[in-house]
This record gives sequence, C-alpha cells and structure tokens, in this order.
Amino acid sequence: MDRKNLLVVFGTRPEVIKLAPVILEARKYPDRFNVIICNTEQQKELSNQTLSYFGLKADINLDCMRPNQSLAEVQVRILGALDDVFKTNKIDATIVQGDTMTVLCGALTSFYNKIPVFHVEAGLRSYDIYEPFPEEVMRQMASRVTALNFAPTEKNRQALLKENISEKSIHVVGNTVIDALFCLSEETITNAGRFFEDNGVKIDDKLVLITAHRRENHGERIDRILDAVEYLAKKHADHTFVIPVHPNPNVKDKIHSRLEKYANIKLFKPLDYPNLVFLMKNAKLILTDSGGIQEEAPSFGCPTLVMRYETERQEGIDAGVSKLVGADYDKIVTESEIVLSNTKAATRLKAQNPYGDGTSANKILNIIDHYFNK
Repeated sequence: MDRKNLLVVFGTRPEVIKLAPVILEARKYPDRFNVIICNTEQQKELSNQTLSYFGLKADINLDCMRPNQSLAEVQVRILGALDDVFKTNKIDATIVQGDTMTVLCGALTSFYNKIPVFHVEAGLRSYDIYEPFPEEVMRQMASRVTALNFAPTEKNRQALLKENISEKSIHVVGNTVIDALFCLSEETITNAGRFFEDNGVKIDDKLVLITAHRRENHGERIDRILDAVEYLAKKHADHTFVIPVHPNPNVKDKIHSRLEKYANIKLFKPLDYPNLVFLMKNAKLILTDSGGIQEEAPSFGCPTLVMRYETERQEGIDAGVSKLVGADYDKIVTESEIVLSNTKAATRLKAQNPYGDGTSANKILNIIDHYFNK
C-alpha cells in the first residue's frame, strides 16, 4: 500500500481528546500513514492546549472564530478555510469526530473534493433536532457522506442502519475517549492533584463536579440548574462543589453572580484535560450536560446526573451508570440527595463502562488499513 495522507480535522477540546489516540496510533506506522493535523480552532486555546498533553501539535491552524458569529457565519468561514487546505495538500482521506461545526464542514469539504470521510463516533442520535442543538443535525448530515462509520456501540450501529447507511461502512469499535484516559501518565494526574491543592480545593470523599454549558440550557434552564446547585451547596456545606465555568457569557455571568459567594463552591476557568480527569476520578457525584463526561465517568464508578432532556448516549442510562434529570429542579435535587446523603463508598457504581475498553484506536487503524488495501 502506498503511504496515505490522512487529514485529521478538529476544532474543540473534546474532538482533540477523542482523536489524539487515533493520531498516535496512526503515527506508529509511518510507512503506511502520514497524518496531517488540522485545527479549525473553534476553541482555540482549549484545543491547542489539550493537544500538548498528548505530545501533539497542529500542522495547520485555521483561526476560524470571530466574536459573536452566527452559526451560518462560522460555517462559511470554516468551509472556506478548509477548501484552501484541500487545494494545497494531497489528501487520501479525512478523519472527523463527533458532531461539531468542524465535523460538518470537514465532511462536506471532503465530499466536494471526492475524498472519503472517516467518521469517529458515528451513529449517536437523540432524534430531536433541537436537543442537542445544532449537533443532532450536524452528525446526521455528516453520516450521509461518510465512507467509514466508526460507531462506539451496537445501538449506534442500529441507528445508522435505520437511516439506510450501508452496513459494510459501519464498524462498532467502542469510544476513543476511553483510550484517551489511558494516554495520561501517572505523573500528569499527580500534578493535577497538586493544582487543586494549590487552589484551595480539598480532595476528599465529598467532592462534587458540575459542568453546564450547552446552548439549549441557556436562559431559564440555567436558572433552574443554579437554583438546585445553590440549594445543595447550602444543605451540604461539608461538600465541595467544583464548577469549571464555560466562557460563554450566557453561562459565565449567571454562574458567577449566583454562586461565587459560597465558600464551598469553587469556580474555575475551563480546566485542562488532566485536571478534569482528576476531578472525575475523585468525585463523589457529577452533574453535567456534557457528552464526553457521560462516557468517561463510568470508568471511575462515579454516579452521573445528566442535565439534559434527551441524550444520544442512551447506553449509560440503560446500564444504570447515569440518569437523565434535565434542567428540572426537583429531579436534580432529589437524585443528588440520594448520593450526597450517603458515603462515597456506598454509592460507587459497579457496572462496566458501556462505551469502550481502551482499544478503539487500534481497531480504527486496522479498519482504515483494510479499506485502502481492499
């Protein structure tokens, strides 16, 4: 097989985390693959910083974000920038991950150039085009032009089959986010612990991690979530609530104005990936509207309440490692109380992580190798 040029396109921190294991695996075979790393920089600082934890650096940075862009404006800018990348590089396949604007634009630009698209984390569906918004539509659209669909679970494979995606193109490989957890050294995790100690966070069995940033949770929903957090922090004053605050002002300003007065609530800027992993590893309870955390937390046995009304990660719900509570004050409080009123040891989850075993990247590269050799 001739050496193939793989363009790996991402723009956000979660994409970096989930594609880094694929990049590292591909680079084990320099005679077969040349990896070109392209960062659209949807999250400029976060994505580049996270790359460094895996010893990686982008070959191409597109700097596509501008203040207060509409979704249409972001799409136009990324499409134009990626078009130039395809004009100036010989590309044999494009690898994208997940459901961001970068994924949609990477898939479309590759399709326009008749280059095969390989989609990591394909087949996630909520079947509500506004939950999550706009991601549900983006991943569905990307699936229409994908040559290799790397589905994390059988449920994802079935979702693609229902949409008449070719069965030959679908491969169940687990989720690379689990691979990424094993890429972090013990030294890196130890340093993360020191970071929190230096910032006055007591690491014990009464640690709660909270993340809230999704677009559909802005407005009244974030108010209800903060009402619940405020109640829990006051009632459980012996617990420490750690909240990495998303920079979007719709979230950031409300969280700070409501919660910064509480001594047992620690507000941080968005955390480095190892620091977030450290919190998941040590948390007694997680409240989140994040997709990635739903997948990662089961590896640490941590009960997770999902503050969304729909989730494309139903496997965790079915396995009992996470629960849907929406932005419902009563549900958030009631389900949190079940965990917080007990000891950490009594509330640890015993179920296996339904999203993977840490071998996904190896499976993906073997399938890509076969694709080019068939």
